[in-house]
Amino acid sequence: MSSLGAPLVIANPSAGRADGTVLARLVSSLRVHGIEPEVVATAARGHASELAREAIEGGRRYLIAVGGDGTVHEVVNGMVDAETGMPRGDDPVLGVVAGGSGCDLLRTFGLDRPPEVLARHLATDDTTRIDLGRVRCTGPDGAPLVRVFANVAEVGYGASVTRLANQLPRRVGQVRYAAAIVGAVPRFHRVDTTVEVDGGTTREPVCNVVVANGQFFGSGLKVAPRALPTDGSLNVQSWGGHPVDVIRAQPQLRSGRHLARSDVREWRSRRVEVTTARPVDVEADGEYLGTAPASFDVLPHLLHFKL
Repeated sequence: MSSLGAPLVIANPSAGRADGTVLARLVSSLRVHGIEPEVVATAARGHASELAREAIEGGRRYLIAVGGDGTVHEVVNGMVDAETGMPRGDDPVLGVVAGGSGCDLLRTFGLDRPPEVLARHLATDDTTRIDLGRVRCTGPDGAPLVRVFANVAEVGYGASVTRLANQLPRRVGQVRYAAAIVGAVPRFHRVDTTVEVDGGTTREPVCNVVVANGQFFGSGLKVAPRALPTDGSLNVQSWGGHPVDVIRAQPQLRSGRHLARSDVREWRSRRVEVTTARPVDVEADGEYLGTAPASFDVLPHLLHFKL
């Protein structure tokens, strides 16, 4: 039995496979290992952040997010004060179980496994400290916005895809992302972009900027094969092609071979500043946040992650 205390399971019932099947299998398996979790379901966008914050500030230390990357995004923003970059409560611990249309953070750790397998891990005390990214941009209401993210953020075409996908009905599942990938092409054109990292500054027309803490996004695309969520830095890429070039690069993205492309630049940096000639979309962990200019920094070894 874990010494972390009884976990609070925060489940998103609208996140793809986060239905009663995954959740019931997880709870049943945790009980086999002597863990009796409390389970709460989210009711609306942003609710997981509220639940996580209330639990941590109420003395709970161990939270398990069941859903996709968006659910994890909300939970970590409840566990961490994004403005100060500090965890709330007493050294909180995050566990994750894939219950959504995609939970790419788990793939980096080799934990994209059935709930019965994950329950064995979740019932132990084994954790590792992971970095989080932090992004500042202009929110949809025009006010400054600051968020932390666990996996991958984007500025440009990829964020426009996310924005469009989030506008489509969730009941259509993964089809909405495929439709958004195509639908965003005529809406987005390359934009003159300044990318400032620790090693210098580049100014050129860019289609997309990727700021990665984890290695995967888009349900298994290996966008940042050299990213490590434990190394105290972010993997940064700028794509100089057009949206159609990103689509054509999908086979390369599945294996990480896209880094050899002449239109892709890559850096490792603790901070990133992205300034665009016109406002373009910003997303993190599959959640639309607002528009650039955007700044990013890494919060090293901030959170305990359950292995």
